[in-house]
Amino acid sequence: MSGPVLALLLFAAMIGLIVARMHVGVAMFVTGALGFGILTSSNALFNLLNNMVWSRVSHYSLTVIPLFVLMGQVALHGGFGKSLFNGIRSWVGHRPGGLAIASIIGCGAFGAISGSSVATGATMGSVALPEMRRYGYSGVLSTGSLAAGGTLGILIPPSVILVIYAILTEQSIGALFLAALVPGILAVIGYVITVRIFVAVDPESAPLAPRVGWASRLRVVNDVWPVVLIFLAVIGGIYLGVFTPTEAGAIGVFLVAVAAFMRGEMDGSRLVASLLETARTTAMIFLILIAAELYGSFITVSGLTRMFTEALGDAQISPYLVLLAILLFYLVGGCVMDSLSMILITIPVFYPVLSTLDFGLSPDGFAIWFGILALTLVEMGLITPPVGLNAYVINSLARDIPITQTFRGVVPFLASDIVRVALIILFPALALWWM
Repeated sequence: MSGPVLALLLFAAMIGLIVARMHVGVAMFVTGALGFGILTSSNALFNLLNNMVWSRVSHYSLTVIPLFVLMGQVALHGGFGKSLFNGIRSWVGHRPGGLAIASIIGCGAFGAISGSSVATGATMGSVALPEMRRYGYSGVLSTGSLAAGGTLGILIPPSVILVIYAILTEQSIGALFLAALVPGILAVIGYVITVRIFVAVDPESAPLAPRVGWASRLRVVNDVWPVVLIFLAVIGGIYLGVFTPTEAGAIGVFLVAVAAFMRGEMDGSRLVASLLETARTTAMIFLILIAAELYGSFITVSGLTRMFTEALGDAQISPYLVLLAILLFYLVGGCVMDSLSMILITIPVFYPVLSTLDFGLSPDGFAIWFGILALTLVEMGLITPPVGLNAYVINSLARDIPITQTFRGVVPFLASDIVRVALIILFPALALWWM
């Protein structure tokens, strides 16, 4: 059996194991080890394993991962989600669809200190969903907007997924954070416009909430400004070269913790819970990283990437058709796997192939542009029927709403996502504005 055929068969086997509920890290490790051992030898496999684990996880750049995870956990346990929603709601809640708009903007703001789509959706959903239900918002709009808004958690920097992508493609973490800013803002704007169109078509889906007085509006600003300050300190510090992404992560953790304690939302037990969850999440990420390293070595020796590259060169296919096919794969794959797993599994195969094609960009520019596109498509998969993870997370908070209504609710937001992806493809400067 040839290497490329074995690689394709074991890739299908790995997807099957993941669908069968095996942990993605274990599935990648098993199939990668089996394939590498078959194509080389058991001695070569053991020699690789002997050196691979340490070489993969000992990179200094990886220390940024637990820092950003901890920053998100402290924000989660520190009650920032409730403060953000209430603060934004006081300014826009009285407008048509205002509570849904407040939840989307709140998701974007929380994502700036969280970096997790599922955590962002669950946090804002637990706060915003009861309010939208109390004022008579339809199940379609309330759950759909929250499921879509949750995806902003990974699009708005800082993002752990972008850190992993930067390491895999040997790009600057800070550069990818900056590249995600404009697409992330476009996502928020697109979702807000989607809500307004939704409400214009069906006014009964979002009854008006009462207007909040100016005194109350100004008072809740005190709960929102720390998040803005932290975001500006982390991203602005990286952009201005004041500190590295790792240092930015440490500063972000410190600022979030200080703000949480000053607000009285953080205590010893919540801090311990944040640390324990950070340890569990970091261990899971590092396990997947190790498995991905082994799987990438298997893909390399199989010759699958070389075969794809040569086939594309012989076929003379337009680079954009290849790109669209790969982006469609990300969209479908995101329905059954989380974004981290999708990036780690596919980048060793897709990135070397695409980097040989001519998109009119520099090598670094292409790497950053493709990273933003891939991340966007994977996150779209999290709300795509029939297995969109974010949709099920939000639906679990509103068990009386059928999941079919939640998926109906995300369809307009998926249309907004498609428009945004098209804009980034047509105008790469949206992701490369700073270069």
